[in-house]
Amino acid sequence: MRWVGGWAWRVGGALGIIWLVGVALLAPPGPLSSTSDPHLSERLHRAVQELDVLKRQNDDIRQALQDFTQQVKSLNSDGAEVAANTVKTNSNPAVVAELQRKLEHAQRMLQQADVTAERKSGFSDFTPSLEFELTRRQVEKGVQEMWWYTCDQLHQLRKKVEMHTEAKEHIDQILEEGLDHTRVIQYDMTKLSKLDGLGTWREQEAADLSNLVQRRLHDLQNPPDCSKAKKLVCNLNKGCGYGCQIHHVVYCFIVAYGTKRTLILKSRGWRYNKNGWEDVFRPLSDSCISPNGNTHSHWPGTNDTQVLDLPIIDTLSQRPPFLPLAIPKDLSDRLTRLHGDPAAWWVGQFLKYMLKPQPKTQDMLDNLAETLGFQKPIVGVHVRRTDKVGTEAAFHSIDEYMGHVESYFTTLKMTQPDVVKRVYLASDDPTVITEAQKKFPDYTFIGDSNIARTAAVATRYTDASLKGIIADVHFLSLTDHLVCTFSSQVCRIAYEIMQSFHPDASGFFRSLDDIYYYGGQNAHNQRVRFPHTPRRSDELSLIPGDIVGIAGNHWDGYSKGMNRRTRQNGLYPSYKVEEVVDIADFPIYADNQNQKGRGA
Repeated sequence: MRWVGGWAWRVGGALGIIWLVGVALLAPPGPLSSTSDPHLSERLHRAVQELDVLKRQNDDIRQALQDFTQQVKSLNSDGAEVAANTVKTNSNPAVVAELQRKLEHAQRMLQQADVTAERKSGFSDFTPSLEFELTRRQVEKGVQEMWWYTCDQLHQLRKKVEMHTEAKEHIDQILEEGLDHTRVIQYDMTKLSKLDGLGTWREQEAADLSNLVQRRLHDLQNPPDCSKAKKLVCNLNKGCGYGCQIHHVVYCFIVAYGTKRTLILKSRGWRYNKNGWEDVFRPLSDSCISPNGNTHSHWPGTNDTQVLDLPIIDTLSQRPPFLPLAIPKDLSDRLTRLHGDPAAWWVGQFLKYMLKPQPKTQDMLDNLAETLGFQKPIVGVHVRRTDKVGTEAAFHSIDEYMGHVESYFTTLKMTQPDVVKRVYLASDDPTVITEAQKKFPDYTFIGDSNIARTAAVATRYTDASLKGIIADVHFLSLTDHLVCTFSSQVCRIAYEIMQSFHPDASGFFRSLDDIYYYGGQNAHNQRVRFPHTPRRSDELSLIPGDIVGIAGNHWDGYSKGMNRRTRQNGLYPSYKVEEVVDIADFPIYADNQNQKGRGA
């Protein structure tokens, strides 16, 4: 029973540590302490509260330890019977299991004592394991996929019994109650994600990671000597719309980060604003804007080339491994633990740095927010029509968008029964706002039909159109939930920026078509967790460990992709796979140690 005595001493030692913490918290101030400290009273009050909590938990632990030691003594009451009792204990799994349970119970209470103190102080050193966070998010995804599958199958069944009224009504009831059941589970899962210090940790970790990346970008863009700095030149005027051009600059910035080069953005004569980027947004650098250097070459050049010109991603040769959807290896553990869509978070950090408005742009946004009456809670809806429909995307009625909006607000009413249903509606078709207002009078729609008019193809590249699209992206990113088509770059940008406003907003959307992607990205892969035997001719055969290149989610419990082992294309159950995060060897940045985020 030597191992039992060792565990008893460990638990007893933990009790001693808790006692010492209490003494330290209530110890009188030393000679260097100042009685004029305005926070002293508050700190002492908080210390007393925390000690009271620790005292109650200490009593519970003492009781657990007492029960534990009594059972140990009963096994060792007679020294001559120790060996026999040891044999007896080892041959009695129930006794061993009970001892182990008591030890684990005491350990959990000790851990909870730490978490309680952290939560009360508003600061947490508690970090969940990577496996815990990945599993938690996998469960959330599984619940959603299960409902999509069930809903799709019941709708198909409903069509088959169209002539049987009673059967149809029964199916409708199952759909209604099933959706309500799903909402309750999702509510509980969201609550679970914030308990025991997890919410505090997530807020802190998101802020620390963002600050770390923003400092790196600032240092990269402001080298000590611009004349000697290595540079990457990016021409803003890519032949496409606003969303596409913004993503083009992000691509340039990521390559600059991946090659440790200062990004020089050439934007004079920009088709959206002839005065260039800096007329709308703040410069990407405070000190280095010259594209000049001693040596100059087109991509890829060499490491010794001072200035490189970067082509558009569509024609890039010798593609580097750090293109989207890759994230840096040195941040990967922290980022995959924190966020459900690490690639979107990573892109969002570049947008956060890039899209800092000039004062006049900020004034425009502030005035528009006041005029429109923008306030939360609010859902953002982006309806892309005109040149997209029939070429890059299918037509989706406003009713389809609003079905998902109604679902969001129904869930929200579980905690806010009197919520006002607000929608920020953005579109390149001015008739959409009028149609929505007529069809859904119980909603408050916020939007500007003038912005929609300027978004038309004929007036798209004007100053008014630029202000309008900047406003739409800005307000869409500030909403609590997005309903849109991810085939539109405007919606994807709003989603990416949204990630910088929340610790993890990876689930704050509903796309009517594509999954999230980045134009020109490297492969998006998933790994098979469980085997699958095809039930239909269009399904994939899967074994655990297979890598599937995903093409899209059908939002009915199935995704479409290619099994890279068999080279077969087809459908597969979405719940049987997990995401493969693309991790690349970006350069290592020497962060200032006293400024580094915790855990970096």
